[in-house]
Amino acid sequence: MFIEIEANSAVPIYLQLAQQIIEGVAKGSLKPGDSLPSVRAFAADLGMNMHTVNKAYHYLEEKEFIRIVQKKGVFIHENGVRKASELDRLRLKKELRPIIAEALCLQLTQAEIELLINEITLDLKEEK
Repeated sequence: MFIEIEANSAVPIYLQLAQQIIEGVAKGSLKPGDSLPSVRAFAADLGMNMHTVNKAYHYLEEKEFIRIVQKKGVFIHENGVRKASELDRLRLKKELRPIIAEALCLQLTQAEIELLINEITLDLKEEK
């Protein structure tokens, strides 16, 4: 899996890492049960602080994308690709709201916003 971190991004590094792992799950390049490197190994591979990787892993564990098993490793959660619960839907709606508000401020129409969403969805599905 290729991870690309943008050091000058407004998005925190731990979140960039977590988002790219989630994208790997969405694309199917990371499958339930696949193992991820240890915090120490991943940090060394990416040239970043161990605490940053640890924070990303705990974020992903909280969202049930990974399982951290003491003395065994880090694994893509068997429920990493699952049916959204009502809580998932509410969280996603809350997270999308400011992005859609920004798009409207940039005078994108609803149709243009829907087109962007469709393009991203197709892009993620095509890479499976």
